[in-house]
Amino acid sequence: MKPKLLNRLDQLVDRYEELAALLSDPEVIGNQAQFVAFSQEYSDIEPVVQLVQRRRELISDLGDLEGLLSSDDADIKELAESEILICKESLLLLESELKIALIPSEPGDSKSAFVEIRAGTGGDEAGLFAGDLARMYLKFAESQGWRTEVISESKAELGGYKEIILKVVGDQVFGRLKFESGAHRVQRIPATESQGRIHTSACTVAVMAEVDPVAQTKIDTKDLRIDTFRASGAGGQHVNKTDSAIRITHLPTGFVVECQEERSQHKNKARALSLLHARLEDAVRQDQQAKEASERKSLVGSGDRSERIRTYNFPQGRVTDHRIGLSLYRLDEMMDGSCQMIIDPLMQEHQAELLAGLDSGL
Repeated sequence: MKPKLLNRLDQLVDRYEELAALLSDPEVIGNQAQFVAFSQEYSDIEPVVQLVQRRRELISDLGDLEGLLSSDDADIKELAESEILICKESLLLLESELKIALIPSEPGDSKSAFVEIRAGTGGDEAGLFAGDLARMYLKFAESQGWRTEVISESKAELGGYKEIILKVVGDQVFGRLKFESGAHRVQRIPATESQGRIHTSACTVAVMAEVDPVAQTKIDTKDLRIDTFRASGAGGQHVNKTDSAIRITHLPTGFVVECQEERSQHKNKARALSLLHARLEDAVRQDQQAKEASERKSLVGSGDRSERIRTYNFPQGRVTDHRIGLSLYRLDEMMDGSCQMIIDPLMQEHQAELLAGLDSGL
């Protein structure tokens, strides 16, 4: 391993030992915020430190085995040579793990997320496809043990949605779903097509990390216009009698968020504000990504909403992710929520890029 990388590992071990001492300090224990912060840092570093300790053990074992090569006993010498090969292979694998462990986690990866799906070109068929995508993500979330909530929806006339916003709650939601942002294209024969012609429609998906309430940038109430209106759709007679739905307009950016799923105006307002915070933070993140993209192009795309990222071809039963050139003839499984078949390769490609950047920087 490169000297700079080894030095970085030594620094992490020193910090780990320092944190262990701090976490037993009564003054730190009495400061809840500081104790939580140090505990989180300690748990983040611990897996790397364990790998470092294992590496040191392997290097020590390797030194002992190499010492046996000067033995006059042929059997011991032969056994040592065999064990040295095994030890070196283990060391190479461990060092690869260490490099991956050193890749910095990206902001927001561990957080819950909002998933916005909007019908694009294609009229009614685009609305139906938006509904298909919503069901796909809901089933995927269920398979991951995540909890989902509908924040707002605008149904299309023939089924599906003009727009639907989901909140997906769980660990590593944003990290798993963030590469879904972009334009999704569908090719299929619509039910309304009498001549059997294949039509192309599209939807846009935006995935935004939920913002921690403690870390939220404060929004000036003077920058907000809050309107109440009567909720529509499901909810029985209650929603037709009260103006419980909330629409919030952020005047400086023009962002508009709505929530009408709860019967309580207060809950709808809280949900809408949470979505607005996520949208504002996402705008900052998109701007930062655009700046970084001018320096280096990500293998999995910039996440630009206008960038066509995937095509779902129903006649061929094929789903293609254009960013990594991956085509799978398992469209039915994909639409049934088996999104990991594409999400996992996307994450691996991204990790490989980050790893290449780590190697070049050390």
